[in-house]
Amino acid sequence: MSRVALVTGGSRGIGAAISIALKNAGYMVAANYAGNDEAANAFSAETGIPVYKWDVSSYESCAAGIAKVEADLGPIEILVNNAGITRDGMFHKMTPDQWNAVIGTNLNGLFNMTHPIWSGMRDRSFGRVINISSINGQKGQMGQANYSAAKAGDLGFTKALAQEGAAKGITVNAICPGYIGTEMVRAIPEKVLNERIIPQIPVGRLGEPEEIARIVVFLASDDAGFITGSTISANGGQFFV
Repeated sequence: MSRVALVTGGSRGIGAAISIALKNAGYMVAANYAGNDEAANAFSAETGIPVYKWDVSSYESCAAGIAKVEADLGPIEILVNNAGITRDGMFHKMTPDQWNAVIGTNLNGLFNMTHPIWSGMRDRSFGRVINISSINGQKGQMGQANYSAAKAGDLGFTKALAQEGAAKGITVNAICPGYIGTEMVRAIPEKVLNERIIPQIPVGRLGEPEEIARIVVFLASDDAGFITGSTISANGGQFFV
């Protein structure tokens, strides 16, 4: 029977590419989404991947959503924590709501999603947790103190949890994408992209969502069983750790 994979924020952008790549690799995939019913339903109709709506910043919503996915598809063995939001602003103007919203989704969401699934992975002696962090969690970014803090926290979470899961056959890894050609990034004015962003990327282009998805498929596989606690940078050479 196919392993079950759950992708948060899995119906748009990088998440959609991950969901599709995992399905094509033979996994039974569920895609979580937060609010855009129209986009999620169109994605499901096009791909055949079932979608489930809940807010990852709520532990109770995550527990209920996970229970529904497992009732429909079976035990979740692959978890991709991809859901993320931005509420950018210079720190001296940043509001507590902006801070808390980003921390709630981008950092607390990892706990809220992973914790209800973790015991089952331990009991079955197998699991893959793949956290989508960001280049800005590695190097920081002006106007994103909230986002950078959350994404850096994702990396600490990854390293700590990897040590707990290793003896139980569970790997925990993180991917840090750079500028990826999602709908959101391509909405940036062309002049800004061409003059300020792409010149910072040594390979001379934006990444593609499918390039991140291929890393996820590898990390989810049995072939990646000796890789845990790792951070994989996929940023076209923009930043080295």
